[in-house]
Parts: sequence; C-alpha cells; structure tokens
Amino acid sequence: MQWGNIQVLNGLHLAMKPGERLAIVGPSGCGKSTILKLLAGLILPTTGELQLFGKRQNYLRLDQLQPPDVRLVFQNPALLGSLTVEENVGFLLKRKAKLPKENIRKLVATSLEEVGLYDIADKFPGQLSGGMQKRVSFARALISEPYKKKDAMPLLLYDEPTAGLDPIACTRIEDLIVKTTTIAGGCSIVVSHVLSTVERTAAKVLMLYGGKFQWAGSIEEFRESKNPYVNQFRTGSLQGPMQPADH
Repeated sequence: MQWGNIQVLNGLHLAMKPGERLAIVGPSGCGKSTILKLLAGLILPTTGELQLFGKRQNYLRLDQLQPPDVRLVFQNPALLGSLTVEENVGFLLKRKAKLPKENIRKLVATSLEEVGLYDIADKFPGQLSGGMQKRVSFARALISEPYKKKDAMPLLLYDEPTAGLDPIACTRIEDLIVKTTTIAGGCSIVVSHVLSTVERTAAKVLMLYGGKFQWAGSIEEFRESKNPYVNQFRTGSLQGPMQPADH
C-alpha cells in the first residue's frame, strides 16, 4: 500500500478466523489505521488483493450496493451533533432498511441497553459526557438489520477506542469491546497504544513496523515475549529497533 512514493504497508498477509479477537500494535504512523481503512472499504490497496468474507473487494464501500458487514468504531465517537442519540444509532437502518419508525426505535433501545445506556435516546450528543458518547458509538456498531442471515458474522474495527480516557473509563470500554464483539457474533480488530486495552480485548496480537508484521502471537506470548519490537513497545523504551527517524 503506497501513498504517493511512500510505501506504508509492504507485503502484508492477514487472514482472520470466525470469532477471532485481534489487536494490531505499533508506533504512531506505522500504518495501523491504514489497515483499518482498507478493511472498512474506505480505501483500496494499491497492490495485492483484499478479500472480505471470501469475496474480493474491487470497489470502495460507498460504491457497493451490498457492502460486506464491516463496522468501524472511530477514535472520536463521530456522532452527528444535530441528531438525537436515537437518530444517530438508527441512522443507517432508517436510510437503508426502510423499517417502520417504531421498529427502529425498539432496535435502538435494545442496542443502547446492551452498552448500559438508558433513557437517553432523545438527548443530543452535546448533552452527554465523552464516555457516554463513546458508548453510543458502540451501540451504533451493534445495531443491524433484523433480516440479516443468522449466521452473519460482522467484522468490528476499533480505532484507538480508549485514547484519552481515564483508567476506569478504559476498563468499561475494554469490557464493552469484548461484549460487543460477542453479542454481534463476529470478529474484532483493535488498534491501540494502551497496553490494558490490548491485553483485555485481544486473544492475538500483531506487531506492525516498517510496513511489515514483525511479530505475531497470543496475548499470553505478547506479555512474555523477548522480541525486541514487542519488548520496546511494552516498556516504552527509547532503545530498540523502532526509531522515529525511520518512519
């Protein structure tokens, strides 16, 4: 994957199994968010092939009539300030599923309850705390068309979901990531610099640097690994193979 003459990702191979929970870690600017954008259908690879649910992706998500079920939770909650919580969470259902308003209201209420929010459907994002706004964005990722196939397994993508949150709020969001992935019955990829988020939300970790995956292993192996990339990331050391001047 290239941006102009700059090669961001080089020869990556990533295959996910149903129900897998994955974390991608690495220093800022190494291409983690680019991977999420590729999977979300916001950009296409300049070389190589991208397949989602067994189908090659040749078009951007917005150009597809029936895009694959991939849900991206942004670092910023990305809520529309002029819409109520109910309208934000049910936005895509209203536009695409063309369900009766009462049906959408019930689906929204269920999704909000799943993330521990009650009686806020009529509020606007500006009336909520930052943590509550984040949980509303999770409810939006949870909601889906009631007529989807029962064996559908969405891919949930989380971009720095706990950035800027206090430790208690981090724990709440980390638990919510696992719960949301389980309820949705799909796979998840978390991009994060926060160690607690990586350790609490993922079963497998990939270390990205220099456009390549430098290490891969289970979360247990990640905690104990002596790999120089993993060790430098875990300890925050300035000494190691990852240096700002290199990227």
